[in-house]
Amino acid sequence: MDESVRLLKKIVANVENVIIGKKNVIELILISLICDGHVLIEDVPGVGKTTLVSSLSKSIDASFKRIQFTPDILPSDITGFSMYNQKEGTFEFHPGSIMSNIILADEINRTSPKTQSSLLEVMEEKQVTVDGKTYYVPKPFMVLATQNPIEYLGTYPLPEAQLDRFFMKVSIGYPSKEDESRILARFQISNPVHGLMHVASGKDIISIQHKVKQVFVDKTISDYIVEIVDKTRYHGDISLGASPRASLSLFRAAQAWAFYNGRSFVLPEDVKYMAVPVLSHRIVLKQEARLKKISPEEIIRSILQAIKITLVENYG
Repeated sequence: MDESVRLLKKIVANVENVIIGKKNVIELILISLICDGHVLIEDVPGVGKTTLVSSLSKSIDASFKRIQFTPDILPSDITGFSMYNQKEGTFEFHPGSIMSNIILADEINRTSPKTQSSLLEVMEEKQVTVDGKTYYVPKPFMVLATQNPIEYLGTYPLPEAQLDRFFMKVSIGYPSKEDESRILARFQISNPVHGLMHVASGKDIISIQHKVKQVFVDKTISDYIVEIVDKTRYHGDISLGASPRASLSLFRAAQAWAFYNGRSFVLPEDVKYMAVPVLSHRIVLKQEARLKKISPEEIIRSILQAIKITLVENYG
């Protein structure tokens, strides 16, 4: 097994010391990290979102900041601001909360669209500009934003263009009864997050990000990705399909999943596995589909089933 792959497995195992029974979610978030992407975690309160993000940051020896989004938080609280130093006679830059490796944007839909936009701009550009000066965020850099899918009062839903900035959307979900019993035992005396040791460095992650891009993708696989995304644009239940950015994200996610599984080339199964978390938040359903309680995830799966395997069966 490649040393980089072994390192990724160690990160997952380390986080699993705290987050029990959610290996697939941990893997998806790690895949987003090595693709230099951001994650939207849509889930109910109390299922371990903050604990998961904190465990990940500790596992890779990265700086971590949690921003609690409220209606009164300002863009300058995120990006930073300049303040005049009377003693020196100059303006000094005071970094905002965004200047960290891993950011937990808690309840992002509770803050104003203006503040949301300031965060999402940093996510895209990996920099902030204050008073004409540009400041770059540290590398690696990842934003994990959370929102409650069942609470709408006093919220500002993210527009489609901003949702598209997120590489992936995941849901942790409730644990099984057996896993919940293990959680109670694990947390009985103390929070296991405090005892976590890092097993990788930021430089390791940056190196792996470069390696992921070298994973071979046959043109047949590329055509398969394009076919999947294209079908979202003409589906009867979808009013707005996925963008070309979605194609690029699915392409990169498939590379990363192949790399994580120790392969130097992408298989159709890699694309299928990544299609739902990468595409489901990038499509807008028609009102009729919503009334029928059809989910975006169900539609993506139906698209995958509808595409004939002949697109990829000759891949070798």
